[in-house]
Amino acid sequence: MYYNKIWRRVSLVMMSKCMVAVLSIVLFVGVVSLTAAENVNKLIVNTDQGKETINRHIYGHFSEHLGHCIYGGYWVGEDSDIPNTRGIRNDVVEALRKINIPNLRWPGGCFADEYHWMDGIGPRNKRPKMINTHWGGVTEDNSFGTHEFLDLCEQLGTEPYICGNVGSGTVEEMSKWVEYLNSDGISPMSDERRKNGRDKAWGVKYWGVGNENWGCGGNMTPEFYADQYKRFATYCRNYGDNRLLKIAGGANTDDYNWTEVLMKKITPRGMWGLSLHYYTTNWWNKGSATEYDKKGYFEVMDRCLNISKVIDRHMTIMDKYDPEKRVALVVDEWGTWFDVEPGTNPGFLFQQNTIRDAIVAGIHLNEFNKRCDRIKMANIAQTINVLQALIFTKDEKMLLTPTYHVFEMYKVHQDATLLPTELQCTDYKFGDEKLPALNASASRDKSGKIHISICNLDPNKSAKLDCELRGIKAKKVSGRVLTTAAINSHNTFDNPDVVHPTIFKDVKLKRGKLTATLPAKSVVVFEIE
Repeated sequence: MYYNKIWRRVSLVMMSKCMVAVLSIVLFVGVVSLTAAENVNKLIVNTDQGKETINRHIYGHFSEHLGHCIYGGYWVGEDSDIPNTRGIRNDVVEALRKINIPNLRWPGGCFADEYHWMDGIGPRNKRPKMINTHWGGVTEDNSFGTHEFLDLCEQLGTEPYICGNVGSGTVEEMSKWVEYLNSDGISPMSDERRKNGRDKAWGVKYWGVGNENWGCGGNMTPEFYADQYKRFATYCRNYGDNRLLKIAGGANTDDYNWTEVLMKKITPRGMWGLSLHYYTTNWWNKGSATEYDKKGYFEVMDRCLNISKVIDRHMTIMDKYDPEKRVALVVDEWGTWFDVEPGTNPGFLFQQNTIRDAIVAGIHLNEFNKRCDRIKMANIAQTINVLQALIFTKDEKMLLTPTYHVFEMYKVHQDATLLPTELQCTDYKFGDEKLPALNASASRDKSGKIHISICNLDPNKSAKLDCELRGIKAKKVSGRVLTTAAINSHNTFDNPDVVHPTIFKDVKLKRGKLTATLPAKSVVVFEIE
């Protein structure tokens, strides 16, 4: 009896230890499984639910009389040894046509509010010179003016977006410019245009009524500018069948009061669009475009992602006054802004362009795509040789930057149907801070092809992706990727192809599910049929 009691106690102890061991194993397996699940990024694309169209004008560009954007960028003159058509570089036109450039904003920027358009028409040798007081204090000869700009747009096959002078100009001056551009009748300005060699009106639609009027465009209050907008816009007339799409000068970054006042004081029918400017920069310490560490990389990604919050707050204000979304949000200046390259004119804003800039571009375009019910136009700053440029030129040489390659990869989204997506992803961590590691958008083009653009922000880790394609029986997938070994890799005239797209092979499609491993610091675009 005594030994039986001892045996029962031993048995109970052994059973308890076994249960603890089993429970520990279960818990361990559960933790491992949970960890494994957390390391897999999941994307759901609802391919049969799209309603909104991604306006191609979201992929627009901005070119200001600043540094070597116009002179030496687009314009070399008819007598140049650099191959050109009526003074406009052929290589630049060819490169921009390849990305289906939808619109081009000109002449500024801050320059627009000191530009008097009549100085830039007529025989070039008789045009008055001017000082570019905003950018470098250089003398401009006005050889690139209205006719040259609109010739450029026709060569590019793109829509011109002209920004008029409210800051230092007059209502009459702006009114006459619209007439000069768009009137086909018998009038003083259309007669002047014909005398200068252009018979048929251009029919320019997109018209900005001032630029950054809270700052370089006049240092106005929103109340004062709203009144000025209505005054100037009143005399920007429609001619013939052409209808001007007037864009009011909107807020700087997070100035939500500016948006509130303009939406309140200007009726939705009084403007086609309201602009917003957002630069990915630390204004107190911009930093180098190429010489940065992982902290500098993280900080730029953090400021880049902040644009989604800024846009959403402005859109919420717009929704209050315009629930039908008749007024477009026009993000007509966006991009990175770093210190100029050593040895260059500080007023020319020339900066290099790395894989970091490419990822910033990919994130912005994804965020614009996802808000295409309100965002109808956007313009990266700037196209050539300035800020987050797509193209660099140096005498007869031309270079495509990593940002250019993102626009080329993303052109598949233009005028496509936005597809709703759901993304669950791991974090990109730096010290105690963290950001979502992935950023994506998706669309279906008119031929039925699905395109998914996705950025992996993490510079250190690749990302495993499971993507469920709902509403389609996918049969084929292909992809392209933009990535590099170093976080500051960039192209130079000596090595122009350090950063360029390649075929992406690490992707599989099985039973309607796409699986892939996205490289660190990469931009990937999938095409699914």
